[in-house]
Amino acid sequence: MSSAAAGKFQDHYEVLGVDHKAGSDAIQVAYARLAEKYHPTTGAVPSPEKFESVTLAFEVLSDPELRLDFNKLKGIGEEDRPKFSGLAFFEAYQRDTHLRIALLCVLYDRRRSKPFTPALSMRHLEAIFGASTQELNLALWYLKQRELVLADDKSSLQITVSGMDYLEANPPLPALVLPMIKPSGLAGYDAEEPAEPEVIAEPEPQPVATRDVPQQPVPSQSSVGSAARIGDLLARRKVG
Repeated sequence: MSSAAAGKFQDHYEVLGVDHKAGSDAIQVAYARLAEKYHPTTGAVPSPEKFESVTLAFEVLSDPELRLDFNKLKGIGEEDRPKFSGLAFFEAYQRDTHLRIALLCVLYDRRRSKPFTPALSMRHLEAIFGASTQELNLALWYLKQRELVLADDKSSLQITVSGMDYLEANPPLPALVLPMIKPSGLAGYDAEEPAEPEVIAEPEPQPVATRDVPQQPVPSQSSVGSAARIGDLLARRKVG
């Protein structure tokens, strides 16, 4: 941030074109759009002055403490009654601690593997971590205040010597760090497409083999008469 930008007042919400109640995601989107537009070398409408104003506005509004100070300066939020989050605070407290450690690990790893390009942008961090923009901003604010992380002139983040010393003095546990990382943010991750279910063709119906059923002979009229006469004779003999 230049002394010229820091020495004059600007309405950061107006510069980014967002409402004073805008969340971190809306501020990030507005900044990315305007920074791309006004970038001095690659922007569609290059403007060092506007790019500097947009960057300053983003730095202030993305930092909870600086944003609160700016809101007080503008008289914003004085009518709001603060409320404690209650049980949600205690549920999030430990997660915030783990996220800060995980951020240091990722930035340390980046410094180790890419010493000439050690910084990561907010967009890169959001792609790596399974955390909201608000959670990341809170963690980065703390790390910057402790001078464990610093932001370059493009607002990208990198670990400091103090940050590396902190990790080496307090070795992190994989069981605490890895749950904070998205699977796609881990080296060697390969998102395989789900295999299509195997289609098993149903067997064609086979004709049922039939056997010839022998037909019972139908008695003729003459055989019926003969049987009747024989029955008569047997009956007479029994009687006699």
